[in-house]
Amino acid sequence: MTRAAALVMSLLAMAVCAAAAEQIVVDFETAIVLLPDGNANRLPQWEEKGVVFSLSHEPRRSKAKGLIMFFTHLTSGHKGLTSAMVTEQIPVRATFPKPVSAVTVAMWGSTGVPALIEAFDAEGNVVDRKSLDSVPGRKAPGDPVPVFTMTVNAKRIAYIEFSGPREGEYLAADEVRFTPAEDGEPR
Repeated sequence: MTRAAALVMSLLAMAVCAAAAEQIVVDFETAIVLLPDGNANRLPQWEEKGVVFSLSHEPRRSKAKGLIMFFTHLTSGHKGLTSAMVTEQIPVRATFPKPVSAVTVAMWGSTGVPALIEAFDAEGNVVDRKSLDSVPGRKAPGDPVPVFTMTVNAKRIAYIEFSGPREGEYLAADEVRFTPAEDGEPR
């Protein structure tokens, strides 16, 4: 390898490391799952590292207040965020403080639940979408519920929404990783 080629390879490696270092992780580990009275902690929104998590809209089939909630992945002990609306599944929205270029959500869900993650720009246009017909399931009854990831990419993501569960099912975000968009990119 020539000296020039080695220099280029070194610069590329440094750029990849710098880009990876910019990734911000929201993991919900400071959330309280149960209140002192033993009830689930249901909230209209949650903010962590500037990202605001809420439902994408209020319930349409009832006058109930739209809420999100946390619960614990039994095997890992990690805290997950999900819609608290069991009888009317509403997508969970994560709104970023500044535009981002990539979002990866680590999730777990009910057996056989579909999963969808959509990325939106500031005007509300879908700029990327990923889906699964069925989330990964356990191989045997004693196995832990698998955690899987889904990633969306676009130049200027303002918010994402994740959804998929049917009535009585759940899909929980274990963590959200995002990369801020470069300031020089056009809106």
